[in-house]
Amino acid sequence: MADFAAPLAALAAHRWFKLINGASFQDVAQIYNLTLAYALAGADCMDVAADLAVIYAANEALTVAESLGATRPLLMVSINDGADPHFRKATFDPSHCPPACDRPCERICPVDAIRFDEPVQGVVRDRCYGCGRCLPLCPWGLIIADEQPAVFEQITPLISAGTIQALEIHTQPQRYSAFEELWQRVRPWVRYLQVLAISCPQGEGVIDYLRWINGQIQPLECALIWQADGRPMSGDIGDGATRATIQFGQAILGANLPGFVQLAGGTNGHTVAKLRAMGLLNPQGIAGVAYGSYARKRLAPFHAIADQPWQTVPDVLAAAVAEAATLVSPLKSVPSPSGPYG
Repeated sequence: MADFAAPLAALAAHRWFKLINGASFQDVAQIYNLTLAYALAGADCMDVAADLAVIYAANEALTVAESLGATRPLLMVSINDGADPHFRKATFDPSHCPPACDRPCERICPVDAIRFDEPVQGVVRDRCYGCGRCLPLCPWGLIIADEQPAVFEQITPLISAGTIQALEIHTQPQRYSAFEELWQRVRPWVRYLQVLAISCPQGEGVIDYLRWINGQIQPLECALIWQADGRPMSGDIGDGATRATIQFGQAILGANLPGFVQLAGGTNGHTVAKLRAMGLLNPQGIAGVAYGSYARKRLAPFHAIADQPWQTVPDVLAAAVAEAATLVSPLKSVPSPSGPYG
């Protein structure tokens, strides 16, 4: 069993870095290389879909990273208690697309998941992570969202075996009965975990809802993270996207819930600098930052260069790790706060 003291210490020290590969992103080759590069760059946690092929690929990449000298991060899997933008894929029938359409869907897709070149036509499902940017752009209304709910029971053997060390539950305000039903299925497996995360977007009554969740899940045998999902899947859109998640994180901090508050949704290259300027990287402040689409976009050029395992192409791996480190290092290099960690 690997020793996970280092990532847990990073959480306690409010220097926690999480890579979000995506709850619906299933491009195994890219997930392998993203996990490898960010692990070598010093990430503390890798969040992946509840898909066995994805989990095995990420776990293999972590083993390779560890053999190359990295401290092994936690492997986290995301599940959901209902409809959620993180657990969907775009879909349409390209044969219905008028020849004269200028294909704005293809241009807007941040991961090149919509293609009209042979032999690929339509949505490359493994690449689509459900951002939804294409949905309102189709002039003909042909694109719809296909829900991809995670099946928790498929991953329970990997939780008890220790392959998965962290679990994240995605919920939304006012989903009391849905969360309660899912929690009854999850609770027996919490004793195997190092970290449990609750991810929730903003909405009416959200703080009261999170307080209710806390009452349902306590006591816990593991660390607890409240993920403030300010603007889901928007970190690569613009610099201002990070403001919403910081404000939401502050609201959760004000609720004085037990555990740690971590940002997601709209996080980008400006997030740590803003947190530092606002004095929020301290024992009473934000404990960590999760990066999804923005982190993946940073390494997109290297996927174009090499689609094989990057450890077999040392120059590509070194360059990818250096690029990943430019996102990880600012959080890690902030002077450690004084006093006891909480």
